[in-house]
Amino acid sequence: MDTSNTPPATAAPPVEDQRVWKAGRLEPMPIRKLPDAPPSVHILGPTVFLVALGVGMGESYMWPRLVLLFGPEIRWLFLIGVTLQAVVMLEMARYAMATGESIFSGAARVFKPLMWFFFVVAIAVYIWPGHLSAGAAAFEEITGIPWVVTAVAGLILVGVVFSLAKVIYNVLENVLSLLIGALVLGTAVVAAMVGSWGDVATTISGMFAIGYLPAEAMSAAWFPVIVGACAFAGPSGMQQMWYTLHLRDSGAGMGVHMPKVRGLRHAGEQEAMPSRGFMFDTEDPAEMAKWKGWRRWVTFDALLLFWGITMLVTISFTVIAQAAVRQNPDVRSVIQGDDREVALTAMADAVSSAGSSVLGTVFLGFIALIGLNATLGLFDSFSRGQADMTYNFVPGAKKLRMSHLYAGFLWGVIIFGILILLFGPADGPSGILDTLAFLSTFAMGAYCVTLLLVNNRMLPKPIRPKWWTNVIIGFGAVFYLGMLFYSLFAFGVVVG
Repeated sequence: MDTSNTPPATAAPPVEDQRVWKAGRLEPMPIRKLPDAPPSVHILGPTVFLVALGVGMGESYMWPRLVLLFGPEIRWLFLIGVTLQAVVMLEMARYAMATGESIFSGAARVFKPLMWFFFVVAIAVYIWPGHLSAGAAAFEEITGIPWVVTAVAGLILVGVVFSLAKVIYNVLENVLSLLIGALVLGTAVVAAMVGSWGDVATTISGMFAIGYLPAEAMSAAWFPVIVGACAFAGPSGMQQMWYTLHLRDSGAGMGVHMPKVRGLRHAGEQEAMPSRGFMFDTEDPAEMAKWKGWRRWVTFDALLLFWGITMLVTISFTVIAQAAVRQNPDVRSVIQGDDREVALTAMADAVSSAGSSVLGTVFLGFIALIGLNATLGLFDSFSRGQADMTYNFVPGAKKLRMSHLYAGFLWGVIIFGILILLFGPADGPSGILDTLAFLSTFAMGAYCVTLLLVNNRMLPKPIRPKWWTNVIIGFGAVFYLGMLFYSLFAFGVVVG
């Protein structure tokens, strides 16, 4: 800690208000008290965002498809991917809870262009409304309502809900908790009805077939798909980085000292956002005891809630897929194709044949639910992240409230999405999609490198990561970037 300017003991304000922690070239962080940690065992908190974003097309479609094509042994790559994501989550939380800042501010403290890289990637990847398409298409199968109509209505609804909310975080956490609960329980029930214990056994045992890669998996047609599936084992792209903003808004750790982002209708109540975070006294044993409590709290989130729920849902979907192909062998040839919607419909039909037509409708309902989860989480997270970087690092932006910036990015991405849905290809041109998939996976390798720099250079030594954590995060950078560039140079393609 920098205590060179500490005033005499008789002076006011208290000594702790005068001490600062200097990190990088940005404004130093004042020393404040760390709040007491909540109980380690708890119901879904900020992690609900990662679960909502992570349980998506990777778990419900990409991995079940790979299992049907190459066998359950291919799931060892999923185990590596989701476990790596859990460690990344813990390391993202380390900086956010210690400072109350987002990882974007941490990146700026290391090197400002590093932060701007993520600002640009977020716009390039997440303004396309592709995540909404599969859910809306599934809803069309159930109701007959054209998916474009549902998608546009969904976009507008998301914007209205977030604009009217007093505290956006509270509304989103409550809604997503209900949706995730329904998804987890529902998929498990359907899997139990249509699958067998043998399906469960092969699904689980396949996760430990380390090194299994059949020859056809190393082809130009399927290796890029495997790379994409590894990136989508849990939240992909920048979703882990946005998690730091949800931690801050939930008041986790030093985030308790930061104002919450409010909806546009309540923008007048938005408190001024500090231009820097805070640090606690890492030389005080009492503060370090509270820090360890917060680490236990977030570790419970990472291991049981995030890793456990993601694993449970993908096991359920894989069991459903195996039961589907047993009931209807033709579904395999459909799933081998590139038409995601047709493949999902075929799986729903096969699920229906295993029980009743109601089961197929329920299955499609889960896909629609996944689309809604992703839309709520992604739109909020994108707007939050871009507003945070704009407010702190664009000159003159502080003349606006954080709520105004959030609303501007939110409605900007909604309007762009509506225009694409109505007047352009729903997912964007295929050439752009290839680039976006590349950027998403590249961002994951880049955020592993960023984590190593931020946590090992910007935090006080007592709360820096252990050596083994650094090794795992370093492996993550090699894992994502290595597979991505191998695919690029060996096959001339990126993520399938």
